[in-house]
Amino acid sequence: MIFKTFWRTKTKQTDKKSVTLGTLDSFKYKTQIETRFADFDMLGHVNNAVYFTYLEIARTKYWNNAISWNWKETGVVIAQASMDYISPIFIEDKVSIYVRTSRIGNTSFDLEYTIVKHIHGKEEICTKGKTICVSFSHSSKKAIPIPESEKAKMVAFEQL
Repeated sequence: MIFKTFWRTKTKQTDKKSVTLGTLDSFKYKTQIETRFADFDMLGHVNNAVYFTYLEIARTKYWNNAISWNWKETGVVIAQASMDYISPIFIEDKVSIYVRTSRIGNTSFDLEYTIVKHIHGKEEICTKGKTICVSFSHSSKKAIPIPESEKAKMVAFEQL
């Protein structure tokens, strides 16, 4: 049985999204991650929980270098984090992470990540991740609209 909704005539406003090409070419920011001996488990690969630390490191570098987020004015909290594990990272692997803003809403925005390892001059995708970030006021302890200056920087950098 198919039901049709007649009372919803208003179109939903969509958030600004970057183009999803499904390739690394759609990312404009990349940084290297140094693995530590403590990152590896008994099986000799990076423990699954450590990947979220890698995302945090890359996210901080992205905000500081690409966006120049004003931390004194506005904080950011993570509302949701997800990860798709594709290929393990071993102790001898050299690792980089691509980061991009893929959606900008009123108080939240999405960051997407792709972790790659370098093998014989080529990049092999190991992991894809996503975080939903919320603009946060330290004084009121509540979500606030993303400051226009930061939003403009993200839009300009990502060409949304």
